[in-house]
Amino acid sequence: MTATVPSRVAISATGLRKSYGDKVVLDGIDLSIAEGTVFSLLGPNGAGKTTMVQILSTLIAADAGEVYVAGHDLAKDPAAIRASIGVTGQFSALDDLLTGEENLILMADLYHLGRVEGRRVGDLIQRFDLVEAARKPASTYSGGMRRRLDLAMTLVGSPRIIFLDEPTAGLDPRSRRTMWQIIRDLVGSGVTIFLTTQYLEEADQLADRIAVLDKGRLVAEGTAAELKRRIPGGHIRLQFADGTGLESAARALTGSTRDDTALTLQVPSDGGVQSLRTLLDRLERESITVDELSVHTPDLDDVFLALTGRTDKERSVR
Repeated sequence: MTATVPSRVAISATGLRKSYGDKVVLDGIDLSIAEGTVFSLLGPNGAGKTTMVQILSTLIAADAGEVYVAGHDLAKDPAAIRASIGVTGQFSALDDLLTGEENLILMADLYHLGRVEGRRVGDLIQRFDLVEAARKPASTYSGGMRRRLDLAMTLVGSPRIIFLDEPTAGLDPRSRRTMWQIIRDLVGSGVTIFLTTQYLEEADQLADRIAVLDKGRLVAEGTAAELKRRIPGGHIRLQFADGTGLESAARALTGSTRDDTALTLQVPSDGGVQSLRTLLDRLERESITVDELSVHTPDLDDVFLALTGRTDKERSVR
């Protein structure tokens, strides 16, 4: 009987290792991804992301470690894993000579779906807003339409887990946001998404948890907010109506940075609720009135740079 892990865990890895000759690509990865969530893997070029996805999707074997995907042991039952997952690569895997509908029917035939199950093709055409283009050659599709069709083809087999490799690469902002909504809807229906992306904003918008992989090791993992709080530079900006309020606040909040021209004060903060509550309590005790208040935290670009030492131009998740 195939060993399983609790159903609430979609992907689990312990001590995952992979080397090519003397080069260690994955160096003891521990990972746990909950069902019905978006997990985003970030990392610079050569960090080991592609290798991890290839292992988890059964394309290559690991050197060591225990891995469970969709409750199945990767080493003992890879066929069951393949039946439970879908993979959408960076480049659309479409047959340009076929229409969108024919591409979907071809995929249904590959899954040996019966006539009743084959109706899923029509449902997917409507779901992905491809009705008007369904009988046109895929070669005529825009970039956004191609990505939607590609993802629809992945869903023909009703996978429980989907690996998305840069799903919005090259798309315009409107098409990107359309794809984001599709991903949110999938997760809402219980599907688990393993996402790699070159857009840190995308991970920020979509991911329930984010992991940063560098030189074969996970150097950080958490929610976007948790990762941002790890990086110094966060602050609370206080705006005052006059110089009197600014002066009072500056005396009470030592270590803050004032701007007399803008009548603002920047108070160092980790961006957490407790930090904000402490500041508000202090202002109330000192009877200081604030005109406006805003919380500023480092973004994921700052997190990425601090954790990997790469600049934005050097960043890549391919």
